[in-house]
Amino acid sequence: MRKNKKIWWIALGLMIILGYGIWEAFNQPSIKDLPGEFEEVAFVRNEQNKGSIIRVYAVTVGDMSNAKYDACADLFPTNDFGSLTKIYFFDKDKPYPTKLSIEPPHYDGSKYEALMILKRSGTTE
Repeated sequence: MRKNKKIWWIALGLMIILGYGIWEAFNQPSIKDLPGEFEEVAFVRNEQNKGSIIRVYAVTVGDMSNAKYDACADLFPTNDFGSLTKIYFFDKDKPYPTKLSIEPPHYDGSKYEALMILKRSGTTE
């Protein structure tokens, strides 16, 4: 009887740990959780799977006075070995691109004006 009780306690502990792990996996922060009313509106990535990966994002900002641009940029992915992630922030109330190109300039600068441009890169180890 005591052995059976011990197994139940171990099983209960494992279920709690597993439940917490699943909860953490599905409750990661996103750009919508940050102040600034961020919304990703365009994305492009090069087809390179080995070597440097280039990602370009267009993000609109609804509340520019409270926006946490650096915190938002930190949530976008980067890889090691010379990868580059560029995030262009645009005013939600003005025209913004919905398509980007991998080659610079990534959007038509005569039609759209970025509020801020942030870059993140991976390590080169």
